[in-house]
Parts: sequence; structure tokens; C-alpha cells
Amino acid sequence: MSNAPGAETREERFARGMEALSRVDGEGGRRVVDALADVSPELAHHLVAWGFGEIYSRPALPPRDRQLVTLGMLTALGGCEPQLEVHVNTSLNVGLTPQEIVEALLQSAGYCGFPRALNATFVAKKVFSERGLLPVEQERGHAT
Repeated sequence: MSNAPGAETREERFARGMEALSRVDGEGGRRVVDALADVSPELAHHLVAWGFGEIYSRPALPPRDRQLVTLGMLTALGGCEPQLEVHVNTSLNVGLTPQEIVEALLQSAGYCGFPRALNATFVAKKVFSERGLLPVEQERGHAT
């Protein structure tokens, strides 16, 4: 690694990433990092240093918008229910409402199908239940 002015060390990138991760994800992010400690600490390092230190902390999108994008992508991918659970919690932490999360997952049905939208919605329901946020009030009909 270069010692040029402004060059960050590996440890500094990780610390910046942990700060961003802790700010939006609280203990959930730390648990993911800790769970990888005995099997792939290098994966944990890159998840934090790159995913949160380099990407998530960029200023062009606020955290709530990043979370809407993340919810849509994890829903579309399918099979990402553990990660989706973390990100539904994170979405609530950064200011999305249960109604907005449910609406984003409803929107996904048209693009990635009902099975994936259902799976994602059931993950959201689990998180909402754990946080005492059920029932979720929804508006019906068309926007005006």
C-alpha cells in the first residue's frame, strides 16, 4: 500500500466501513462480521471496507434511497432471505416506514414475480413482528 498523502490503509478503510455499517445497521452488521470471524474474516473485511466504506458511504444517494435499491435487488435475486432480513431492519433504521418497505416489495412483484415478492414480504413481516410494527396500514387504490 502506498504511503502517499491521502492514501488509506487497509485498517482505515475497514474502520470507515464499520462506522458506516454501525450507523445504519447497528448490532445486525456487527453480528454478520462476527459470524464470519472463524470461517472467512477476509470476506468480512471486504464486506465492510468495500461495501460500506467505499460504496455505502458515498454521498450521492442518502441511506434510505440506498436501502430501497437494496431491497429491490435482494428481492429480485431471490434466495437472499437472511440478507433481506438484515436490510429490512436497516431500512427501518434509516427512516423507511413499514408502509414504504411493503410498497417497494409490492412494486417488485411486477418485475421479478410474485414468488420472490412474497418471500421478501414474509421476511419483512417477520422483522415487523419482532419490532412490534404489525399490522402495517396500507392505502388501497390509485395515487392521485
